[in-house]
Amino acid sequence: MKELRVVISGGGTGGHIFPAVSIANAVRELRPDAKILFVGAEGRMEMQRVPQAGYEIVGLPIRGFLRPLWKPGNIGVALDYLKSKRMAKKLLREFKPQVAVGVGGYASSAALGAANSLGIPTLLQEQNGYAGLANKKLASKAAKICVAYEGMERFFPKDKIMMTGNPVRQSLLDTKITREEALQSFGLQADKRTVLLVGGSLGARTINESVLQHLDEIRHSGVQFIWQTGKYYSAQIAEKLEQEGCPENLVVSDFIADMGAAYRAADLVISRAGASSISEFCLIGKAVILVPSPNVAEDHQTKNAMALVKNGAALCVKDNEAAEKLIPMAVDVVNDAALLESLSENVLKMGYPNSAKVIAKEVLKLAGAE
Repeated sequence: MKELRVVISGGGTGGHIFPAVSIANAVRELRPDAKILFVGAEGRMEMQRVPQAGYEIVGLPIRGFLRPLWKPGNIGVALDYLKSKRMAKKLLREFKPQVAVGVGGYASSAALGAANSLGIPTLLQEQNGYAGLANKKLASKAAKICVAYEGMERFFPKDKIMMTGNPVRQSLLDTKITREEALQSFGLQADKRTVLLVGGSLGARTINESVLQHLDEIRHSGVQFIWQTGKYYSAQIAEKLEQEGCPENLVVSDFIADMGAAYRAADLVISRAGASSISEFCLIGKAVILVPSPNVAEDHQTKNAMALVKNGAALCVKDNEAAEKLIPMAVDVVNDAALLESLSENVLKMGYPNSAKVIAKEVLKLAGAE
């Protein structure tokens, strides 16, 4: 059997890294002998997360342009991009992959650009309903573009698009823990409704402020809350809770390692509207209130959220209204069994359960290694 060598590039956020690792795992499942090399950006999250997942990664000195574009520092950014592309070309010549996969993020623009110039077939995976800059730039030379939302021909050549959904963390789907065991692991009661608040690994200021402004309402709600604050905000939140007293029905953690258990414990989730998170909710069938981050390119989180809302698969609260509305709304929704069931049923219909494997099969096809 012909040797299979695959390069996977991208990162910057968990939303890019989780799908990349899931695709690599699925390729390995189909071809355990596959040699897989990741290419990331120095100093970014992928440089830790990818080795933790058991894969080799090489970092490029690439970074994003400063805004506005005429800032003098952008000369250095441009030089780093050219250097990164040269490094990527050298790397690809040495590694000799039959196919390169790009998942978005700074590194993929250099690595996939180099692959295109060397005639290596490329596959792009776009997580969001609004295409990222790197993928838009690389689309014309890509052989296949795997997407998770309808209407992506606005950004990409229609004949290259393939609807696959987003690969998610397999551990969430494989979790065997029961709801009762999950609640017990958080020290919570099995006979009460539970709301999980997550703002990503670094936290979300708006979601955190919404909780802090409604501590009394939480205390008297008759509902249990699990709150992942994010590491960035944990110290100031601990100080505030010390002053005001933490409600007994509020479990606070800066980072939840076992998200499978957290999701299993929750009747309702409150979350940002990142593409990876949404894909997870679709596969586990979890009722969710989305609070799209306004601090992302082209407001793509709002577009992600509205794709669910219009199908009755999620509720949405605007970031600037969350501090006032989010907690009262969560208490109402989590006590409405019919609404929870309807949201859960509708979100399940939007999932693509075998996304990583479908993409991996396309990777093998492009490599001529089926």
